[in-house]
Amino acid sequence: MNTQLNKKIAFQDLGLIDYRTAWDYQEKLFQETIEIKTANRNLELNADAVSDNQKQVTSNHLLFCEHSPVFTLGKSGKINHLLASTDILNQRKISFFQTNRGGDITFHGPEQIVGYPILDLENYFTDIGKYMRCLEEVIIQTLAEYGLQGVRSKGETGVWLDVDTPRARKICAMGVRCSRWVTMHGWAFNINTDLSYFDLIVPCGISNKGVTSLEKELGHKIDLQEVKEKLLFHFAKIFEAELIFEKELL
Repeated sequence: MNTQLNKKIAFQDLGLIDYRTAWDYQEKLFQETIEIKTANRNLELNADAVSDNQKQVTSNHLLFCEHSPVFTLGKSGKINHLLASTDILNQRKISFFQTNRGGDITFHGPEQIVGYPILDLENYFTDIGKYMRCLEEVIIQTLAEYGLQGVRSKGETGVWLDVDTPRARKICAMGVRCSRWVTMHGWAFNINTDLSYFDLIVPCGISNKGVTSLEKELGHKIDLQEVKEKLLFHFAKIFEAELIFEKELL
């Protein structure tokens, strides 16, 4: 086993970007990490003894972005949870993608902070359940800074408010892909998001709970950059990682 653990995370803010471009970029980073792990594994299989300094160290990435309006369907999702016709999607200029992440259908749009961690979990811990709980905890601790008590809902990923009441509503959706302990996709945190888009889907395939945003809960617009800084602080703390800020984008 490689004892050279890299807990540094290269962070990039991609700004407003279309979904396909961001997905392709994630896939590029994801495949680069998979290729390094495959090469390391082949080295172990084909050599009598391999030292850690003969192996390549894998990288970790965290991307923030906003998307142009888009509905995305996870690999376990149901297409009938998209309630809008093609004509309506075209009229409202909403894209649609079937993806390779987990989960059902959700919305991404402007004024929403989307986070895409591309991590080699072997640098941290090999437990996908723990990984999801850590992502949720990043959001929960960020919400606490705004005086909101974010909680988990049993059997449902993401972060909620008032989950055990008739007013239960989701403020952050999550869906990931993980292969060979490398992750991609992530979360969609509603900040000043136009929530009317959620009327066109069954959000995350859950029909008996609502959707909300930070703006709706607090009654005023929220500075996205301020929220991003809080998210980064809690992400680094929870994953015990050092963030490296990358200036060069795509």
